[in-house]
Amino acid sequence: MTNDTLAPAITTYFELGDSPDKSATIDVFTPDAVVEDDGRTYRGRDEILGWLTGAASEFSHTSTRVSAEQTGGAALVVNVIEGDFPGGRAELHYAFELAEDGRISSLRISA
Repeated sequence: MTNDTLAPAITTYFELGDSPDKSATIDVFTPDAVVEDDGRTYRGRDEILGWLTGAASEFSHTSTRVSAEQTGGAALVVNVIEGDFPGGRAELHYAFELAEDGRISSLRISA
């Protein structure tokens, strides 16, 4: 699957997520967006930015897209992540919900 089959906000989320400066990633989220990751919930852009620059950046990793599908304002992307985190390899499922303006309103990450 190519990135052009996903909404621009989702494509940008993954592109910027791989860059050293994660702060630009916050622009793809709505002001009241919610992110659920690793048993924690982050509400609003300030908390999400804290997650992006903290917990989400704690370990070095590479990712390989396994699958991606989008129907309307919902998308599911599956990536295999390998890196220096405990276990060293994980298959992560990213469930996105998009707002009417195309930005991410909800992201749930699960193994």
